[in-house]
Amino acid sequence: MKIVFCGTPQFAVPSLRALLDAGFEIPLVVSQPDRPSGRGMQVAPTPVKQLAIERGVEVIQPEKIRNNLELRAQLEEIGPEAIVVVAYGRIIPQWMIDLPPLGNINGHASLLPKYRGAAPIQWAIASGEIVTGVTTMRIDAGLDTGDMLMKREIQILPEDTAVTLGPKLAALTAELLVETLPALNSGRIQPQKQDDAQATLAPVLKKEDGLIDLQRTASEILDRLRGFQPWPGAYTSFRGKNLHVVSARPAKLSIDEMGALRVERYELFVGCGGGSALQLLEVQPEGKKKMAVRDFLNGYRPQSGEKLGA
Repeated sequence: MKIVFCGTPQFAVPSLRALLDAGFEIPLVVSQPDRPSGRGMQVAPTPVKQLAIERGVEVIQPEKIRNNLELRAQLEEIGPEAIVVVAYGRIIPQWMIDLPPLGNINGHASLLPKYRGAAPIQWAIASGEIVTGVTTMRIDAGLDTGDMLMKREIQILPEDTAVTLGPKLAALTAELLVETLPALNSGRIQPQKQDDAQATLAPVLKKEDGLIDLQRTASEILDRLRGFQPWPGAYTSFRGKNLHVVSARPAKLSIDEMGALRVERYELFVGCGGGSALQLLEVQPEGKKKMAVRDFLNGYRPQSGEKLGA
């Protein structure tokens, strides 16, 4: 099969690699423009572009695609049977949806119709899910609303964060795309419409999503802490200054007052919703490096009864 691949970040790299290794003909890769990143803000090629160059595949990086006549002419000349889209980061215009006979096939990192949107991995963990997965779907004009093709499930482990779960789902997406394309081409897949009534949204993360709401239970706060890694993380305030909670775990003890601290030797607990408590393990005070709670206790000397978020 001849396909065009659209993708940008590391998440999309296993899919491009798997499709190339499986023998799909990929004359063109489309990726977002290179942008400055890292501490030095050096311009670096996107991870997908990097792999395409290594494998000798032509890459283009248009700033815009909606009314891009040059891109349209190039894709029409190639005449792909399908366009595969994995974490490309652009809305696919209707002309591009209509171009290949098999459509634009997306590898989406959730079990649709749950978690439609830009951050499905993060929101699945933050919402307390214990199972997630990937769905291949045919892109339409909506936001992740197209007909579903194939699904694959995976457990979310208690220790998983968005950082650890992402690569697992990227590998699963790659496997599923290699299965989906030939099955779709041979008519072995019956596309299924999504039930919009079951849909949940996974919008782009904002900084304020990381603000800890101490009215939530300890386990709910921990789910959000795990889901919102590496950004925006989980943060509150202590003595009027920002305090990031880097790692924590639910505690077996109970604290009636939300936000109230309890110090027990070298351990630090905070009261959460429903009388639950969270044990803080690693924190980062404003302007400081990450530190173990033991060092925080020694340096800041918090007292039982002091409050977070006040």
